[in-house]
Amino acid sequence: MATQSPIPNIDIGQVYDQRYADAEVHYDALGKLADFFGRNMPVHRHDRFFQVHYVNSGVVRVYLDDQRYHQQGPMFFLTPPTFPHAFVTDADSDGHVLTVRQELVWPLLEGHQGLAHGPQIAPMCVAIGELDEHYAGEVRRLNLLFDELRSEFTDDRPGRRLSLVALTRLIFISLLRLSARSIQAQPARSEDLQIFQRFNALIEAHYQAHWSLERYAAQLGVTEARLNDVCRRIADLPSKRLVFDRLMQEAKRLLLFTSSSVNEICYQLGFKDPAYFSRFFTRNARLTPGEYRMSRGEGSGRP
Repeated sequence: MATQSPIPNIDIGQVYDQRYADAEVHYDALGKLADFFGRNMPVHRHDRFFQVHYVNSGVVRVYLDDQRYHQQGPMFFLTPPTFPHAFVTDADSDGHVLTVRQELVWPLLEGHQGLAHGPQIAPMCVAIGELDEHYAGEVRRLNLLFDELRSEFTDDRPGRRLSLVALTRLIFISLLRLSARSIQAQPARSEDLQIFQRFNALIEAHYQAHWSLERYAAQLGVTEARLNDVCRRIADLPSKRLVFDRLMQEAKRLLLFTSSSVNEICYQLGFKDPAYFSRFFTRNARLTPGEYRMSRGEGSGRP
């Protein structure tokens, strides 16, 4: 019997924005994070961090453990620390992503605050666009708070940390007030979800070896057509796109966070020909590797 792969823990400060490796609060635009990680985020967790995705536009497919949500923005979903989740966003989806060290949120979960029933809260998904007029004021407040948080995070002003902590707690108060309206999960075909998650685990293990789709399918015990059908049903993406996205994510990480040359990165990723790697990257990023490094180098956290 095959052993189940452990669910990876993603530390935003380590793999994406190393300037804030020890920060209590990390903010970024959803579109910017999606450009780096890809629109498909396989199942993962964030140890010791709460995370909220506040999606203003586009369709999102969210899997909170084994619960499936397919929702049009505006919406948000919140994941507690260590909780496994996966999601796929449309190409035009945008909004906010807030990652918060758990100690900042814990005081809000104390019983006397009236915001939660205890320190262990369940993941939630709330369709902002479907809330009635009773919640309009809270939604307006939440939008203003996210705008203020984005401004505070990008500027280096006196009292920045105190301001970020205060804004973050105010945001979580609003989120918890709206949590009672968390929508009902939709049924997901368990077999499809298992195949999809196993496929992503295989991609993680073998993307540098450039396995063919035929080999991935054989390892999963399905046909290529079945694998592609599952990927389109779960993520609305072809199976080949998921493999390409993982290669692109690693290429972008190496370009931003290492001093390796483009040729060195080419070989690290298992490409045999630097010219082919450059064409592959340019086709998927609409920038050459050198242009991407220059455009994102400033403030990227490169060492």
